[in-house]
Amino acid sequence: MKKVLIIISVFIIFAIILIGTTYRQIDTNYLRIHIRANSNTEVDQIIKYKIKDQIVEYLTPHIATCNSFDDVKSCLEENLDKIDKVATSVLKDNNYQYEAHSKVTAEEFPTRSYGDFVLEEGYYDALIVELGEAKGDNWWCVVYPPLCFTSTQSGSNAIYRSRILDLIYNRNN
Repeated sequence: MKKVLIIISVFIIFAIILIGTTYRQIDTNYLRIHIRANSNTEVDQIIKYKIKDQIVEYLTPHIATCNSFDDVKSCLEENLDKIDKVATSVLKDNNYQYEAHSKVTAEEFPTRSYGDFVLEEGYYDALIVELGEAKGDNWWCVVYPPLCFTSTQSGSNAIYRSRILDLIYNRNN
């Protein structure tokens, strides 16, 4: 009887470990956008947000027509040249001497937590927009699934937004 209880106990512990490990595996089927500032100077951080606004304005109607991770990734890849032009145009209009370069790639990112939402450390596909030397703080958003983080320019008071909840809320009002 003791052997049976030990075997069952070992099996239960093994099952819990297996389930816990599976549960902790990251669903990296997120697609992020990172706009990396040239530096952390005030002027470079300000232009990063101006560029963010223009890129979001440009991409929103394109991404809105996408229905899957692959659709969004393809859309971003197909628009890399235009994303570069949008960002570089904002830089030139504001008399900056450096340019922007974008790419869609998988990169390792640290854990990010905003309120109850946690995006675990891991490799994620992302649209990376590098401004100049890209050594400054970045602005980021999750475009698939359609989640975004909005915050003040200092990066504090981040707010979780869901496009799906926005659509539901707007339909009921």
